[in-house]
Amino acid sequence: MFAIIGITVVLIAVIGGYLMEHGNLSVLVQPAELVIIFGAATGALIISSPPKILSMIVKNLGKIISAKTKTKAEYLEALSLLNSIFTKMRKEGLIAIEADIENPQDSPIFSKYSSILSNHHALNFICDNLKVIISTNVSSYELENIMELEMETHHREALIPSQSVSRVADGLPGLGIVAAVLGVVLTMGKISEPPEVLGHSIGSALVGTFLGVLMCYGFVGPMGTNLEHTANEDSIYFQVIKIALVSFVGGAAPQIAVEFARRAIPSKEKPTFNELEQEIRK
Repeated sequence: MFAIIGITVVLIAVIGGYLMEHGNLSVLVQPAELVIIFGAATGALIISSPPKILSMIVKNLGKIISAKTKTKAEYLEALSLLNSIFTKMRKEGLIAIEADIENPQDSPIFSKYSSILSNHHALNFICDNLKVIISTNVSSYELENIMELEMETHHREALIPSQSVSRVADGLPGLGIVAAVLGVVLTMGKISEPPEVLGHSIGSALVGTFLGVLMCYGFVGPMGTNLEHTANEDSIYFQVIKIALVSFVGGAAPQIAVEFARRAIPSKEKPTFNELEQEIRK
């Protein structure tokens, strides 16, 4: 929703300013320039991206419109789930959670937390590391290294769509110049025409440069930045889970372990101590 608002603001500002100077909108409507710029940009993206990367880019573009970010409720669910698991492990022994982490969809603990069950990677991250804890005598230091490795790999992969979109944005001004040069070439073929015809032709050619720069800095570049913010926010979510697991393995009590994790949540989404305590009591 916010992305749509931003796109609308950009269009209103650019077109509104142009009209304030009594510009003619029909001059800006140049389908051939759009075909050259966007066709070349799409082709360049296909050339530079294997099928797997293209699939990731298309899948992640929907996140720009949905603008779905991690909420306080999701962080509370994650911390409450971890507290429930830690409490069960502390009271009944490590092996008591084996059935829960082998089939989390059927687990009475996991079934209470829909945001975790719907987040495939977070669910696997929690279950896989709990399996390591109950099946090996892993130290907190070793567990932290294992999780850091997985988180770093996931974060690098999550940044690929934003990096690819940003590279396309960087190339758009150049492709706009290509369209403008082709327009100038066509204008040279009309050199014997009256000044009015030449002026219109040159103006149409310059629209290519305008569109390339506008799309780079007004639309495609910000889209890449949006995807980068989403990937970074996802990384923070896993960091919170990691802190809780490492703290528990290091000997902290369940509620202390999740309190350590709560301190790592960004301030806007961070639940208060009382909010977390109430969630745990439920």
